[in-house]
Amino acid sequence: MDGDEVDISRRQLLASAGGAGLAALLAACGAGGAPGAAPTATAAPGKPVSGGTLRIGALGRASAITRDPHGTQANESDYLVISLVYDTLTAPGATDNTAPRLATAWKADADARTWRFTLAGNATFHDGTPVTAEDVAWSLRRLRETPSGAARLPGIKASAIRADGDAVVLTSDYANADLPLLLRLTTFVLKKDTKEVAGAPGSGPFKLDWYRDGNARLVRNDAWHGGKPHLDAIEVKIFESPQAMANALLAGQIDLASNVGAVAARTAATRPGIQVLRRPDDMAMPIVMRTAEGSPFADPKVREALRLAVDREAMVKQVLSGYGKVANDVLGTGDPAYAKDLPQRTRDLDRARRLLQEAGFDLSKTYQLRTTEDIAGLAESAALFATQVREAGVQIEVVKEDSGTFWDKTWLKGDLYTTYWGTNDSVLFYASKLLATGAGQNESAWSDAEFDQTYKQAVGTLDEAARAQALRRIQEIQHQRSGYLLWGMADGIDLAAPAVRDLPKLPGYGRVQLERVWLAR
Repeated sequence: MDGDEVDISRRQLLASAGGAGLAALLAACGAGGAPGAAPTATAAPGKPVSGGTLRIGALGRASAITRDPHGTQANESDYLVISLVYDTLTAPGATDNTAPRLATAWKADADARTWRFTLAGNATFHDGTPVTAEDVAWSLRRLRETPSGAARLPGIKASAIRADGDAVVLTSDYANADLPLLLRLTTFVLKKDTKEVAGAPGSGPFKLDWYRDGNARLVRNDAWHGGKPHLDAIEVKIFESPQAMANALLAGQIDLASNVGAVAARTAATRPGIQVLRRPDDMAMPIVMRTAEGSPFADPKVREALRLAVDREAMVKQVLSGYGKVANDVLGTGDPAYAKDLPQRTRDLDRARRLLQEAGFDLSKTYQLRTTEDIAGLAESAALFATQVREAGVQIEVVKEDSGTFWDKTWLKGDLYTTYWGTNDSVLFYASKLLATGAGQNESAWSDAEFDQTYKQAVGTLDEAARAQALRRIQEIQHQRSGYLLWGMADGIDLAAPAVRDLPKLPGYGRVQLERVWLAR
């Protein structure tokens, strides 16, 4: 995964000892009464002031810690630290999907295959040495050569990345008008020829002071090319559960509970002064159905039957506690070009049973659905899915795996499993990384010639009308026959102490851009 993770709790956790304890603690600190839909709290306006240390809680597990900026960051805590220490070329923007970061400008040639990214002239690494195009080119080649490099730099071979003066030049195998967007999440830049990446200097807004077992202290980079951050320091503390993180916030041990989830948000809304920040379209938690020959779910009729067997409204209500919305099996719901008018799938058990019968699906067998508890709510979504499809005659056994086993043995290989993705503001982002034939992170092993051709048409043209038509068709094909069952979209939810100001409101990678956050005094 790209590391863009969210904590999504659910109402059913209240029935457990941990969930009940959290709800009771939050309610006891509040004004009482049943909360309605949790608002997005906005701190009182004021002029930013410099100074102070922001203490952030972020989810993570010791077994999944990674410090390699080009590795797979399954922990929210790792991704947060890496994103503050290292720069990417581009980033999500408030008004445009793609905004400058280390690259200040970009331009394509006439056929949109070769792109030139001009770098910030005043960018330096934390050791004081300048960031050069050679550093960027080396970092991108290193990223490209990782196991997931083909997905992170789609259509770009390592040999097609080069430095040219104050710019880095990338040449795609095919026309790609969306390449700047695809460089937003994991194009972290290291110094050329870095041998030991753990703790290596970056060029981001904060410098690493110390790191211990997933916890870290970062100090302000006064020389950051994007402008001096407001905070003196950021301390990141790793938590294995949203309950422990919310408890720490209420006890005054942290100032910000990042992606704390729906249970804490709903009850914290009764606590005066606690800020609740919601980010729509923050997290997709689809169920992946392997489409390759030999899989029980290779027949499109079977996949359609499972989509029809799901009660999406119930999933959103129970898994997300209402902090989200029903989805329609198309990834990229925050894209302005998202096809909202596609026919919304609703539950139809009779049709689901007919399709299973037509496909000759073996209803005498029990099929395993593999999941992990990396984010709260994921395993719960699997359990509710299994309960719902049983009414169509499909027997599902939910198998919970530890993080290491899941990512090593199930992800990209399993027949039926849950997954999760953030930064959902681009249909083409997911098309390139997850759905195109041969994509490095093609989770469902899907291969569709019409989809591939239409995708290349969409990214290969600068003509807006032709692009819009291709984008529409991409979504129609995905909706009809892909390997994803996307039942809902979860809000991202942060809880913050009263003094915290100007938290980012963007979903996905945008939420970790904390250089403009400040603390009121």
